[in-house]
Order: sequence, then C-alpha cells, then structure tokens
Amino acid sequence: MAIHLTPTELAREAGMERRDVIEKCMEMGVPIFQGRIDKTLFLASVEEHRSVSVAA
Repeated sequence: MAIHLTPTELAREAGMERRDVIEKCMEMGVPIFQGRIDKTLFLASVEEHRSVSVAA
C-alpha cells in the first residue's frame, strides 16, 4: 500500500475532490513534496482539524 500519493489518488481514497485535498493541505500545513502527499499525515491532520472544529 502506497503512503505517498498524488492529490488525485489521495482524493479518490479520502472521498474528496482533488481541489479540496490541495486546499486542506494548504490550510493545515501538510507538505506536498514533489507532487505527493503523505497519506497518513494528511488523514491525521484532517481528523485533528475536525475534532478541534467540533470542540470549538
């Protein structure tokens, strides 16, 4: 299983649009290195962002 995915591949796996994946990376500070995103870091950041948003 690949850990570093393109925005398109990650969007497919996360059930999001490609544009939304890139926007979330920019918003949460998740790096896009050589056109690839660390899937584990991205999903953990999204989960943390959602829990902080709900708690606030």
